[in-house]
Amino acid sequence: MTPSNSPRGAAKWALLSLAVGSFGIGMTEFVVMGLLPDIAADVLTPAWTADQADAIAQAGWLITLYALGVVVGAPLIAGSVARFPRHRVMVALALALTVFNALTIVLPTFELIAASRFLAGLPHGAYFGIGALVAADVLGPGNRAKGVAFVLTGLTLANVVGVPLGTFLGQLAGWRVAFMLVAGIFAAATVLIALFVPPHSGEPGRTLRSELGVFRTVQVWLALGIGAIGFGGFFAIYSYVAPLVTQIAGSPAWVVPIVLVLMGLGMTVGNLVGGHLADIDLKRTLVGGLIGLALVLVLLALTAQWILALGFFVFATGFVSSVLSPTIQTRLMDVAGDNQSIAAALNHSALNIGNALGAFLGGAVIAAGFGFIAPAWVGVALALAGLVIALVSLRLERVRRTVTV
Repeated sequence: MTPSNSPRGAAKWALLSLAVGSFGIGMTEFVVMGLLPDIAADVLTPAWTADQADAIAQAGWLITLYALGVVVGAPLIAGSVARFPRHRVMVALALALTVFNALTIVLPTFELIAASRFLAGLPHGAYFGIGALVAADVLGPGNRAKGVAFVLTGLTLANVVGVPLGTFLGQLAGWRVAFMLVAGIFAAATVLIALFVPPHSGEPGRTLRSELGVFRTVQVWLALGIGAIGFGGFFAIYSYVAPLVTQIAGSPAWVVPIVLVLMGLGMTVGNLVGGHLADIDLKRTLVGGLIGLALVLVLLALTAQWILALGFFVFATGFVSSVLSPTIQTRLMDVAGDNQSIAAALNHSALNIGNALGAFLGGAVIAAGFGFIAPAWVGVALALAGLVIALVSLRLERVRRTVTV
């Protein structure tokens, strides 16, 4: 029995099992952002005592290193395991996520915690990439973007429930408690995937070398550039939501989880809308999403001192960015030809280059003394740069089609 002809109930359980793992990934990737002040105060105590803004910027390296783990792990793992049965690969990836996140709970120093964040990022891209292929097969032809969006739904729901809950628990009982919850979720996902994801064959003839052939395609590089640079605009602001709420809007720390809920709601709705729009007209959704992201970040930067406006535009930022997420992944799969396994995972390498770039540049402008609003302007620049890359990609595609005809 293949996933595409599985009974409807079995397919639903398979998709839900995958979504539990993506929920855990959403928590482990994003809960750090709301707890940066707590982490900095705990493991960067001398820097925190001397300059809190500088300590928060240093703690931002935990975001950057996780993202770099995704960038490294996604192509190497996805390319190496393409020939193996996908359901077994998913179990192994969920187990690895459990172990590496558990390390963050127990390691004592900032340097070791940073190393554990890098390790935790390694399976991220392959999990989403291979999981998206399984989900797309379950939902059948003509619904690829919806399949991608379904797997990503766990990630976006994590931003509604998991990240705010983890942030609240971390503020209340210590930031390591948040990672105890994360490790428990991954352990549950490992069991659920083993029980409910049906056998799903890999591609026996594929090797890492053949999968890496995808990098010979110019359009693949352009699609990766859209995600790495354009989507970096989202991470430039998301990485520093906590100080925006407390330092710029002047609200107490307990408001941070509420704002994170708003971000998560925007991401959840945007993800579902994006999957639908991308199946209708992928190119217009891509261009419109990047324009919308730049515009929303401009408005956020201009109104961040008012908490109600900040909450609204944080919601809007989450919405627009998550419209882009399944759109960029589907675009990458469209231009990758036969290299679907690595293409689906490479999208998460690209998005996490955006994560690393946005967090790094946002931290850099804060450390340079430009203030906590400055990352929003960094985000505007990155979104517009992504738009330029998207327009170049679509133009080259039109030219090639015209020449071929």
